[in-house]
Amino acid sequence: MGILDHFSELCDSGPSHDSKKLKRKQLQQTVEIRVKIDCEGCERKVRKSVEGMKGVTQVEVNPKQHKLTVIGYVDPNKVLNRVRHRTGKKADLWPYVPYDVVDHPYAPGSYDKKAPPGYVRNVMYDPQASALARATSFEVKTTTAFSDENPNACSVM
Repeated sequence: MGILDHFSELCDSGPSHDSKKLKRKQLQQTVEIRVKIDCEGCERKVRKSVEGMKGVTQVEVNPKQHKLTVIGYVDPNKVLNRVRHRTGKKADLWPYVPYDVVDHPYAPGSYDKKAPPGYVRNVMYDPQASALARATSFEVKTTTAFSDENPNACSVM
């Protein structure tokens, strides 16, 4: 809270400002949730559970990937709790990212056979897996030694 906000609160004489703190407007964000979707009824139930939430602008359900995408001015934890409560299904945040975002997508910590095609496990938030998914200096040297972008690379091709 800045100094101007502090002085503006002191100057306001309305009782509504004293009892309530001013809420800052959230940014629009995308929340992705993994929830098991077996049939069209499950899909409809999952969609209806979050459509009525305040701040939701768009809801997408992908039953093949078991993925719910909510776009709007919402808190991810509130969306997750609402899906769990309203549907009675086990739900958690989407643990996968596109494989080109991760430095080493086929490292033991990030590669996951259950991931949809083109996705790997997000190892940025898991300290054990992120240690396995980092490259050593030897790996960096060997992978860049034969690169097409490296002008000093081996020319035995």
